[in-house]
Amino acid sequence: MEILMSVVVGILFTAATYLILSKSLLRIIIGTGLLSHGAHLLILTMGGLKQGAPPLLGEKASAYVDPLPQALILTAIVISFGVTSFFLVLAYRSYQELGTDNMDKLRGTDHNE
Repeated sequence: MEILMSVVVGILFTAATYLILSKSLLRIIIGTGLLSHGAHLLILTMGGLKQGAPPLLGEKASAYVDPLPQALILTAIVISFGVTSFFLVLAYRSYQELGTDNMDKLRGTDHNE
């Protein structure tokens, strides 16, 4: 199962890199979202995909699931939601002011005019 998850993480990272290198600001935002999802799956996979009992006191079980990767992923989800929200507001305001989401036009280096 870890090999399948590693392949999925690689596909997400590849798609995110492709989208981040594009010229459209909206594609860059979607790419950062995919990159954060890939990082969440990577943390979960590196923590080990185990089956067992929840780590509760007073419960007699021999195999416990490590709660640290899930806690790190929850923290990363909240942070990535905040960053994505900020990027969306920034893209909306820049589109309002400049009328485009093309990165070359935003930089002022568009040579096709």
